[in-house]
Amino acid sequence: MASQALYSKWRPMAFEDVVGQEHVTYTLRSALASGRLGHAYLFSGPRGTGKTTMARLLAKAANCQYPDPAARPCNTCDHCLAVNEGRYLDLIEIDAASHTSVDDVRELRDRIAFAPNEGQYKVYIVDEVHRFSGAAFDALLKTIEEPPAHAIFVLATTEIHKVPQTILSRCQRFDFRRIPLHQIVERLAMILEYEGIMAEQAALELVARQATGSLRDAISLLDQLITGQDEVLTLELAQAILGTTTDQSVRDLTSAILMGDTGWGLDIINRALEEGSDPRQFARQMVDYLRLVMLVQTGGPELATTTITEDELVFVEQHAEQFPRSALLQTLRSFNEAANDQRTGWQPQLPLEIAFIESVDKLHAAPQPEPPPAPAQSSQRPARERREAPPAPDEQAGDSEPPPQPGSITTAQVQERWRSVLKTCRSVDKVVEALLNSGSIVGVEGNAIILQMPSDMLRDKIEHDQNRQIIESVLQQVYGLPLTVRARAGSSVSVQSGNQRSREIDDIVASDPLVSFMVNELGGSIKRIESNEE
Repeated sequence: MASQALYSKWRPMAFEDVVGQEHVTYTLRSALASGRLGHAYLFSGPRGTGKTTMARLLAKAANCQYPDPAARPCNTCDHCLAVNEGRYLDLIEIDAASHTSVDDVRELRDRIAFAPNEGQYKVYIVDEVHRFSGAAFDALLKTIEEPPAHAIFVLATTEIHKVPQTILSRCQRFDFRRIPLHQIVERLAMILEYEGIMAEQAALELVARQATGSLRDAISLLDQLITGQDEVLTLELAQAILGTTTDQSVRDLTSAILMGDTGWGLDIINRALEEGSDPRQFARQMVDYLRLVMLVQTGGPELATTTITEDELVFVEQHAEQFPRSALLQTLRSFNEAANDQRTGWQPQLPLEIAFIESVDKLHAAPQPEPPPAPAQSSQRPARERREAPPAPDEQAGDSEPPPQPGSITTAQVQERWRSVLKTCRSVDKVVEALLNSGSIVGVEGNAIILQMPSDMLRDKIEHDQNRQIIESVLQQVYGLPLTVRARAGSSVSVQSGNQRSREIDDIVASDPLVSFMVNELGGSIKRIESNEE
């Protein structure tokens, strides 16, 4: 004979046993004590948070025979025992998913008129009421509005937006909340204590996180993990069965994104998968963690206290301080796409790896003022895996000339290191490098490098805030001076030793329509001028 499932065995038998829904239990118990029970209730909220359990407790308390209404249900009278054993005739549970037609509702409406068999009230619990058709809701409407005095309706749904407003307005609505992590852990520990099974605190916290606020899901997972009376439920066993990776791997991968270390991050991913983690589950854990980072960064640590422990909150706060807002949101979207990727192939970890690399590229697309530090010693990369920082662009180019002094930069000095500027821009943003290649240096005014672009459109792109900031950051890195850049539209002319040459070329461009079109519209340049006496 199959054993009873833990979530059925430990279903609350009294209002005080319900976890995390104190706002609902207080109101219902007050209504019972004052004799002001409503005729229709609507319970909405996520799955596994106690909606059906609360409906059964309400039905049991409404028909309980204990003299003190405030102490109901007593779980000792005949009516309470009958409800607990599932044989109470005045408690009718209907699954709206399998009774969606208008005929089912009409049959229900016809039976409501009959008096209760045993108790004072007939209680109808309609689960997943949003599955009713439009015609079925219309047929139920009048009965919900004016039921017989002996009838109580309790409607339960996980999708409140699908319930018509006409039904909502005729019910007392109660919204069930996701259960905080620490309350789920306490409930799981109590169950295991009564069952005589030992478990590590970290394993219970993992189960609670996987349940995402659903106590029923948490108890079901716990039932799956329990192997025997003499076995201890360890964190390693829970991770192996659930296919999850360690919290340390999630934190380290987040640190790898912040540090821009793709080698370390890919090593973390592949090592976790080799140890049995599921790639989509790893992506979900990254989404959960990054969501907590976003919440803490946006609204403060109190937004995350119900879902993680205080020790974990320390790491979340550190990452929240280091992650730029826009990059965090992009990273969250990338891993969410990987978690929702339903395609399976011969490389199931590929969406996870792509999400990681995209996140690194988006975060480090522009030069950062300084690399972010690792969040904690436990999350730092091992010393043997650390790489030396790449040499500066001048060192790569082999340029040993000292940087120019402030205020002494000349056009010749700018030209000498311009290849280093283009090379550095290529590693940062190839679009910016292409823009610089399309123009030419025409001079230096103070600390401003003047670029001449072949068209107004390219000039505007150079002047765009984001592109200009990238260019000026690279100029600071290459020349060691706070240089700026200005662009103007016109012919693309190489730097000359005097102004007479420039004026001569400008006159040619202005006087010859064909040359003007080739220079200004097609992006051509005048390299040499030859005089022809004929």
